[in-house]
Amino acid sequence: MKFGVVVFPGSNCDDDMMHVLKDVLKADVVKLWHKESDLSAFETTDCIILPGGFSYGDYLRCGAIARFSPIMNAVVDFANRGGYVFGICNGFQILCEAGLLPGVLLLNNHQKFSCKNVWLKTLTEDSILTQNIKKGSLLKIPIAHAEGRYHTDSDTLQSLKANDQIIFKYCDSSGKIDESSNPNGSLENIAGICNKSRNVFGMMPHPERASESILGNVDGLQLFESLISKHIALVS
Repeated sequence: MKFGVVVFPGSNCDDDMMHVLKDVLKADVVKLWHKESDLSAFETTDCIILPGGFSYGDYLRCGAIARFSPIMNAVVDFANRGGYVFGICNGFQILCEAGLLPGVLLLNNHQKFSCKNVWLKTLTEDSILTQNIKKGSLLKIPIAHAEGRYHTDSDTLQSLKANDQIIFKYCDSSGKIDESSNPNGSLENIAGICNKSRNVFGMMPHPERASESILGNVDGLQLFESLISKHIALVS
């Protein structure tokens, strides 16, 4: 599987992502500047990643300007053709702004920037990110955001549930999902979702920051390993 990591003005997790994919997982990965508009070098079995950061300084709304970067037309087309697209933190925000994922990420309910480890409960195995992670499994992965409160209308929420599109929810260390384990006021503790076609994914926590033993946590590595193993299954 070939990975493309999009770099917007203000991205600050692109090198972290490149390191995990290239140096830890030994994957084929290239940086993609936001002014590029051609993704013809990528097959639909490959994956485009929108990393975390503060694209365009988070002016207007997070991701609202980046959504109009030239490369996003190509990303939308790539996703519509069935290619895999994964947005993390600011990348998740951009995907929502671009209409590739439903909903929006709002200011945290406590109106403060949060940077800490949180617990996630895996809600589905029907995802390229979690196919190798047992449903109900808990992952400890850090967050770093000021606008991570997922919100959508009631009809869309019901659709997310009916189509098994909610991948992760915030929980405590025992797996309990409640208000006290919600770090930002996200609707029903939602931390990550996918689209109906199950090829576009977004999550606020940063798995690339929990992918090396030297950091004391490799829970996030499971998501990338799942991505790559899915590709192997597709092309074998």
